[in-house]
This record gives sequence, C-alpha cells and structure tokens, in this order.
Amino acid sequence: MSKVIEQKKQVVSEIAEKLRDSQSTILVDYRGLDVAEVTELRSQLREAGVEFKVYKNTMTRRAAEEAELTDLNDVLVGPTAIAFSKDDVVAPAKVLNNFAKEHEALEIKGGVVEGSVASLEQIKELADLPNYEGMLSMLLSVLQAPVRNFAYATKAVAEQKEEQGA
Repeated sequence: MSKVIEQKKQVVSEIAEKLRDSQSTILVDYRGLDVAEVTELRSQLREAGVEFKVYKNTMTRRAAEEAELTDLNDVLVGPTAIAFSKDDVVAPAKVLNNFAKEHEALEIKGGVVEGSVASLEQIKELADLPNYEGMLSMLLSVLQAPVRNFAYATKAVAEQKEEQGA
C-alpha cells in the first residue's frame, strides 16, 4: 500500500515541477479524438518541442496546489491532457489552437503562462503571436531598416553628385 502512495507522491511532485519549470502549460479536453488524431497531435507537439501527457485530475490538482496554482482546479474536470513547454511560450498554444480549429473535438480548457494561470482568451491571443523565430525575424528587420535607408540615401547623394559633375 505504501509503495503505491509513494509512487503517486512522486508523480504529483513530477507534475508540480513541470508546472513550475514550463514557460507555458496548456490543458485540453481530448474527448472525441480517435487514436490517429491523438497520434497526429502528439507528433505535431513533439516537433514543436512540447511534452504532452495525460495525468489523473486528482494528482494534477495536488500538483497545482503544490505549485501554488490552485486556480487550475476549476478546469480539471473530465479527461484532461497537459502540454508542457520549457523553451517556447507560444508553441503549445499555437499547435493546440490550430489543431482545435481542424478538429472540433479538441477543447482548450486553460493553462499557465510563465507561472500565472491564464484564461482561455489569453491562450488564444498567445496562439496568434508569431513563434520565437518569427519574432526574431521581425526584430532583425526593424533593426536593419535604418541602416538600409541610410545606405539608399548615401547612394542617392553619390549618384546626384556624379550627375552634377558630368
């Protein structure tokens, strides 16, 4: 009996650690998805570097209390799968939101973003943001614009002086 309790305590502390260490955590209801669809979802999440697991709600509730995220208890009803991302805040929200658009059976229930419980609306807003590479690309283009404009202006001045000299 005590062996089982020890195993459960270990699982609870594992979930709590993942909740604390993850950049973002998204909880979903996966009822109605068949095996092929769940396999496809797991594959998409794995490609994005997201861990996707199913835990018992009672263990997840205890882990949420341990991680001081008791507001999650409201969404821990019915079958719940959890997507954890340690590296990218946007990845799980983006993958799950896109998958939910194609498969109505998948329902996003809630989540945690950078240590704070997030509402469904916040998660959907997060899903609309570009990923890390997209944001980096935007930043680089913003940083390059003044240099590019200066180069064009310098070239125009040089051409104008060349015309005047000729």
